Amino acid sequence: MKFFFPMKNLFALISLLFVSAVFAQTKVSGIVYDDMNQTIPYANICFKGTRECVTSDENGRFYLESAESRKILVVSYVGFETKEITLAKAVNYNMKISFAAANVLQEVKIYSGKTSKKNNPALDILRKIWERKRRNGLHLFDQYQMNKYEKVEFDMNSIDSAFMKNKVFKGLEFIFKQVDTSKITGKTYLPIFINESLYDVYGDNTNGKKKEILKANKNSGLGDGNGVDTFIKDLYSEYDIYNNYLNFFDKNFVSPLSRTGINTYNYVLSDSTFIDNKWCYNIVYYPRRKNELTFKGDFWVNDTTFAIKKINMAASKSANINWVKDIYIEQEFDVLNDSVFLLKRDYMMSDFALNKKESSKGIYGKRTTLYSDHKFNIPKPDKFYKDDVNDFDQDVFNKSEEFWNENRMENLSKDELGVYKMLDTLKTVKKFKRLYNLGTILASGYIQKGIIDFGPIFSTFGYNDVEGQRLRIGGRTYFGSNDPWRIQAYTAYGFKDNKFKYGISGKWMIDKKNRIIISGGNRRDVEQIGVSLTTSNDVLGRSFASSSFFASGDNSKLTNVNLTSFAAEIEPLKNLVLQTGFSYRTLESASPTFSLDYYSNGGIKSNVKQSEITFGFDYTPKRKLVGYGVERLEVDNYYPRIFVNYSQGLKGVFNSDFNYQKLQLYYRQPIFMGGMGRLFSTFEVGKIFGEVPLGLMAVVPGNQSYFVIDNTYNLMNYYEFITDQYTSLHLEHHFNGRIFSRIPFMKKLNWREIVGVKAVYGSVSDQNRAINASGLNYMAPVNGYWEYHAGVANIFKVFRIDFAWRGSYLNLPDANKFTVKGSFGFYF
Repeated sequence: MKFFFPMKNLFALISLLFVSAVFAQTKVSGIVYDDMNQTIPYANICFKGTRECVTSDENGRFYLESAESRKILVVSYVGFETKEITLAKAVNYNMKISFAAANVLQEVKIYSGKTSKKNNPALDILRKIWERKRRNGLHLFDQYQMNKYEKVEFDMNSIDSAFMKNKVFKGLEFIFKQVDTSKITGKTYLPIFINESLYDVYGDNTNGKKKEILKANKNSGLGDGNGVDTFIKDLYSEYDIYNNYLNFFDKNFVSPLSRTGINTYNYVLSDSTFIDNKWCYNIVYYPRRKNELTFKGDFWVNDTTFAIKKINMAASKSANINWVKDIYIEQEFDVLNDSVFLLKRDYMMSDFALNKKESSKGIYGKRTTLYSDHKFNIPKPDKFYKDDVNDFDQDVFNKSEEFWNENRMENLSKDELGVYKMLDTLKTVKKFKRLYNLGTILASGYIQKGIIDFGPIFSTFGYNDVEGQRLRIGGRTYFGSNDPWRIQAYTAYGFKDNKFKYGISGKWMIDKKNRIIISGGNRRDVEQIGVSLTTSNDVLGRSFASSSFFASGDNSKLTNVNLTSFAAEIEPLKNLVLQTGFSYRTLESASPTFSLDYYSNGGIKSNVKQSEITFGFDYTPKRKLVGYGVERLEVDNYYPRIFVNYSQGLKGVFNSDFNYQKLQLYYRQPIFMGGMGRLFSTFEVGKIFGEVPLGLMAVVPGNQSYFVIDNTYNLMNYYEFITDQYTSLHLEHHFNGRIFSRIPFMKKLNWREIVGVKAVYGSVSDQNRAINASGLNYMAPVNGYWEYHAGVANIFKVFRIDFAWRGSYLNLPDANKFTVKGSFGFYF
């Protein structure tokens, strides 16, 4: 889980707010027990004479609400007498409903335990749904277009009066005036953020292309709104209930309509009736096992088209997902004619909380999407579906209130309308501004002072064997998330080598349409350069191993780097970046115990002067970014990447020492494997043509830290293997708890399994061995180095531990044969 500009603003406000109670017409909540005082999961609770029903969760808890006055509650469960309870008042919280065993089974709507896979009419209907799923709705047409309205709201929930009286809210009492009650959970909540968007949607089923054009976006006052829509699209990614798996919060849930659903869910044919003049069957489903990524709920399906008319899904309480206590989804479909069912309304609510206790406080995230004005079979040329490289239009974020009143497909409630006014007022309160600023500092890592941000604060302190304790101070210009230019700089001081270091860089977008960006800068610093196969000329991109408080072994093989670079890039197609640049660097050892010496003209030289020109392209399909300025933030890293780079050494230019050619290819591909999790694969290959010294060789990246570092080798020390041609492969599979969830004593831990293997093959040419005078023996993995690891993630929700074993080169002096590494992170 990553934090970036829109999200930090939400967290800054979320940390302040409170909610109190308002009551609907009829509300009931409680727990269902059997006659042995054991809770009953998946019991059926209804208001008598209505289809207003819910099922109890895995712990027997339920909540049911009606906008009408209801007097009788009916509770049914197989093996027990159906119970009718008279409601003496409109609001009945914390009811304790106990069943007595029945002598004769009565008609019920939900079965407990595993249902039969044979002679089950519900499964016969499910098979019909599979057969027709690509012959329903939008799939019936070659092309389609429609209007789309999306509203996302964040609310504070479950806050009691004691919280309201906290001193932190003194002077902010006005924020508590606008409260409401969730019709799904029964919890009181206060809306604290709303974002609205209007789109024109186009699709072509003949070539699988789709395009959404943002027409308007309105934000409730936190940030400028630009990029919020991108963040929302990642948090609530689109899904199709007919697919086998539904991806929410980086997890693949098994759809109740999945072809594998028979092995995952129990299905019961519960009811049938007319809905919008269409005869429909009602099927109830619930998971066969706990701790899996599943739902419970029901759906209505038409008896002739076998298209879904309505569906609701509530995520299993025991699902192995962090920071999310509840997920609830409702979809409703319109009947266009006798055979076409189109999605009309899609509602999703998530309850974000630190834990899954019923009383825990949290934040609702709600997304409501409505579709209208469908048109069909109007072809568009292929170039229409080409994604704009930079489609930022400030007018989209400045629509008038009159425009929104005319175009939003659903009126805002009184409380939602009040959020706009409340936040405008809140931002004028000094106390809130101070707390808000603290939240932005923690989220962004920068201290904002006018047009300058100071930071990142998390890199202020460092340590290595050459510099000793290191102090760094830096800053950047910042007018907003869409700045067309930016300047960054820092200075650092090492208390052991008593030297100042610095870096400065600037970027300027000279063409917004094609994102033509020019950049340049200079850096003089101490760096560990042997930790990446794929080289970079990023002026401020100092490697992770250059400063570390937590590392093992010798970290004195550091280099004094003086790098000057100029570069230009263009994005002719979305997520395809073409780059070229010129750099000049000098390299010399920063430690008396480490040498970069090489033979030159009969003597030995200790420093390298090198001019280089580079050409490359970086293709990242499906990458999601926030912002439109010179610097953008990635939403996640679950996208493929292909990076190709060609470098040409220019001997004689600015007294440059070497003439060579370097070709490199980097390919990363995350592979979704349904219920089995996700495989991450990384492949790198490279070759240097020509004569180069140690400072310009391809050093296989070791990892001497105590932490898991991507694209490094866990059991390899810095400079253990040197190459000038190499092939590297990393494979790591995340099972997301699939195996542990089937082990009884481990189910409740929600741990997640990880296994992986890393391998590299490489060699060094005779000419490069011949000029080596560094004293470092060039050892290349000519027989193939490999290692493997197994790990457990999600320990206490934030910790991962890996155990790694070396598979080859076991007899080398000081070879690490086994290690344990860990990492921290916030992941769903």
